[in-house]
Amino acid sequence: MSKQLCEKIWRNGEFINWADATVHICTHAIHYGSAVFEGIRCYELADGKSGIFRLREHVRRLYDSAKIYRMEIRFPQEEVIKACLEAVRVNRFKACYLRPIVYRDFGPMGVNPLKNPVSLDIITWDWGKYLGDEALEKGVDMMISSWQRNTTNSTPSIAKCASNYASGALIKMEALSNGYSEGIALDAAGMLSEGSGENIFVVRDGVINTPGIGHSILSGITRDTVMRLARDMNIPVVERTIARAELYTADEVFACGTAAEITPIRSLDKITIGSGARGPITGRIQKAYLDLVTGKSEDKWNFVTRV
Repeated sequence: MSKQLCEKIWRNGEFINWADATVHICTHAIHYGSAVFEGIRCYELADGKSGIFRLREHVRRLYDSAKIYRMEIRFPQEEVIKACLEAVRVNRFKACYLRPIVYRDFGPMGVNPLKNPVSLDIITWDWGKYLGDEALEKGVDMMISSWQRNTTNSTPSIAKCASNYASGALIKMEALSNGYSEGIALDAAGMLSEGSGENIFVVRDGVINTPGIGHSILSGITRDTVMRLARDMNIPVVERTIARAELYTADEVFACGTAAEITPIRSLDKITIGSGARGPITGRIQKAYLDLVTGKSEDKWNFVTRV
């Protein structure tokens, strides 16, 4: 991300030029990770228009995360929703990724953040397939990371806080250095948690299984969409504790997230999952998801906000 990603960035109620979107080195978020954020996708729809997927849910979670960390956002949610739509328009994107970020700005130095002002920026950029162009069709190779996810009473996983992604970076770097696309973390009890930035689903005998929020996972919006789609197709979904070994013997395993979308996992720790290809249930979920976000199927939940 060393190059310019967009022309304008929304900051605290107005659009500023890319080159002006800077912060001071003493900004609290740089020193202490005091920022919460969202990742949102805008898709080009089947009719040629643009639509942001589950914008309202993402903005609500942004406010939830900020509340947990005692960060008061000075703008109502509706204004931030409108600002996201305007950010797509102003930067003339048909499809893009949006990053609203709330952060503790420059103020008193020290761990205590309460006297530091809170800022809100909205960034947009063109972000392709997160795990590679072939990942959605052919799947990816992953590993179980040696790094565990944080416990919910240390840094709460339901808040999408920048500090949590220091853990994600360790998981990701370990996986890449060992020749894998991604790593999957276990929780403090040794049970399945999530990837560095994805929720995980395990398919066995026609049932989709996934860890509950008590297993140090982000309560993913794509995760929720997957469960809704599956149940709509009469595919059983169970939230439960999942042991590591269950992944190796699964019929299918897939990851999901706003960036990753629906990505099959073809092997884990060099053990082939199922047939080693995108499985039938993963394929059905993936198609239903991509059809929904691009406006090719009925949006019965009103998840797409048109730009």
